[in-house]
Amino acid sequence: MKKGLRTVCSIALIGAFAFASIASGSSSKTDETRQLVDSTAAQDESSDGSQSDDDTGSSSDSNDFTIEEQVLVDENGLKITATGMTDDSIWGQGISLLIENSSDTDYGVGCDALIVNDYMITDLFSSQITAGMNANETMYLSSTELDAAGIDKIGKIEIDFRIYDTSTYMTIFDPDTVTIETSLYNEMDTEPDDSGIELYNANDIRIIGKYVDENSFWGAGILLYIENNSDENITVQCESIAVNGFMVDGLLSCEVYSDRRAIDDITLFSSDLEDNGITSIEDISLSFRIFNPDTYDQIDTTEQITFSAAA
Repeated sequence: MKKGLRTVCSIALIGAFAFASIASGSSSKTDETRQLVDSTAAQDESSDGSQSDDDTGSSSDSNDFTIEEQVLVDENGLKITATGMTDDSIWGQGISLLIENSSDTDYGVGCDALIVNDYMITDLFSSQITAGMNANETMYLSSTELDAAGIDKIGKIEIDFRIYDTSTYMTIFDPDTVTIETSLYNEMDTEPDDSGIELYNANDIRIIGKYVDENSFWGAGILLYIENNSDENITVQCESIAVNGFMVDGLLSCEVYSDRRAIDDITLFSSDLEDNGITSIEDISLSFRIFNPDTYDQIDTTEQITFSAAA
């Protein structure tokens, strides 16, 4: 499951993405969401894209759990111990980490992947530990992404740490991926919520379009469920996006480890929508590019895929 050598180019963006996630809750349905449908099928079925009463971001209410203290990393003078769980009113639930650096090297500690119940979850974690020093840190679990994935009982947490040079941001070493089993391990729901319109199914990879959120932080978002049943890690990107017949820019770059899943959205920027006079997203056309993020070998590039949002 480990990735190859890579730089820590995304650290500067952590604050921006954290703010966007908190401000928008972009992975949660709102009154301005509509489910996606096959544009070639009859569209006389009614759907208001609303949630049931018990699907309103309640994971924190039913997801009270504990973890045993566990050493996650212990090599090259760096020791990382999960000491327990914490709950913050803004950031949500997080793993309390004690990081001890007994070496003579300044270490940066990042996270290549955070996986909860087999779903890739965005981590907002980075720490720099001076030689000979210790630190107490927290790795938070995005509540909006947990809700979007339908995770209401966290049973398994996998962490793929990356240790890097604080001056060059180049990787020093990659510890093995570590697994934490929580007190809810035997109760977690392992059935994926893959409802929606199937946009892609090939190469042991599935992409499901779930709904359009017309009130996300950046403008609008098209929520996707991505399932990787292949034996290699993948990255899914989108290209040639058109909304209501107008070309727009869209942002999607979702990495999914082998035998894992992800919930992610294609971000459509409000400036693009406004420039093209788009006030409601009706018809979408795009293509997907899928490749191996470690080798950059291309797995597939699709033809244009067309679908719609139900009124």
